[in-house]
Amino acid sequence: MSRRSSRLQAKQQPQPSHTDSPQEAQIIQAKKRKTAQDVRKRKEEVTKRHQYEIRNCWPPVLSGGISPCIIIETPHKEIGTSDFSRFTNYRFKNLFINPSPLPELSWGCSNDVWLNMLKKETRYVHDKHFEVLHSDLEPQMRSILLDWLLEVCEVYTLHRETFYLAQDFFDRFMLTQKDINKNMLQLIGITSLFIASKLEEIYAPKLQEFAYVTDGACSEEDILRMELIILKALKWELCPVTVISWLNLFLQVDALKDAPKVLLPQYSQEKFIQIAQLLDLCILAIDSLEFQYRILAAAALCHFTSIEVVKKASGLEWDNISECVDWMVPFASVVKSTSPVKLKIFKKISMEDRHNIQTHTNYLAMLDEVNYVNSFRKGGQLSPVCSGGIMTPPKSTEKPPGKH
Repeated sequence: MSRRSSRLQAKQQPQPSHTDSPQEAQIIQAKKRKTAQDVRKRKEEVTKRHQYEIRNCWPPVLSGGISPCIIIETPHKEIGTSDFSRFTNYRFKNLFINPSPLPELSWGCSNDVWLNMLKKETRYVHDKHFEVLHSDLEPQMRSILLDWLLEVCEVYTLHRETFYLAQDFFDRFMLTQKDINKNMLQLIGITSLFIASKLEEIYAPKLQEFAYVTDGACSEEDILRMELIILKALKWELCPVTVISWLNLFLQVDALKDAPKVLLPQYSQEKFIQIAQLLDLCILAIDSLEFQYRILAAAALCHFTSIEVVKKASGLEWDNISECVDWMVPFASVVKSTSPVKLKIFKKISMEDRHNIQTHTNYLAMLDEVNYVNSFRKGGQLSPVCSGGIMTPPKSTEKPPGKH
């Protein structure tokens, strides 16, 4: 062994203490252990508080100018979705249709595919009573937010599925939170759309574009922070069968004549966008969350076709959808009283896919019309046809000023 190596080993070996007595050495060791325990305890407290406790997730001054708000990063048991069992009133939540209305599939078992879709209806819970958790919010705030997201989708030529994924993420996220400040809604909404676009779009808009459309209200950093919070709150469950997916399926099953072509659209694009417009309007109303997505899609289909078509396409009977059909009557009345929606042409979007691009119209004004029709229904001046037909809207001369 070289002389240099010997010196290094001698340095590394602990030297005996000539000044400390055995009693003093024990005291020093005890102090070191206590200090290490205190440090470890503080680290555990910080970690626990970060992961499980309600905390103020934003600094006092945000780059985007959003006021601070209490956010639950990981949902607490006391406000988990299971506690909404007393509120949730899904119609026929455990209704499993057998046999499947789907045709035989070359790539999978028809019944297995169908049952998997139905199971998602009970797994991905949404509920209109989330508003009871947020004393600062009103139902129309959700309507305004979703209407704005519809407009953003058209500007960036995003698909309808992207919007409905964002709507689902937003509604389910709000179930995991408590006392959200109204100033946070735009951030939560645009972040939900940001997540949905990355899942659905081939060429999703960039992060800076989502921040840009908020006109300075939300920064890129705010969106990234909120993205992680939403994903954690939803437990990364991001694959619901949306309203628009059910509508696509029902129209396809109804129009399908050749089973091997089940993955290729066989239905009329014009019929699809008419029914999609009705669903766009309905989803703005918070009461729509009282129904399962497939019930909403089937009821909308019934308003434009017949109960026989709904039975063939969905396997649902009139008793399964009658309540939703009746609730949807004023929405259908308003949609049918306006000019028929037309297919739009978008750059870089093929003609075969243009019906899948989300469009926007003056939905908030249409929602006001719905509320007006509803006031007539409650007053007994209008009554639905027993067979599920559409009620006739009031004459223009009967409307108050500003409703013409």
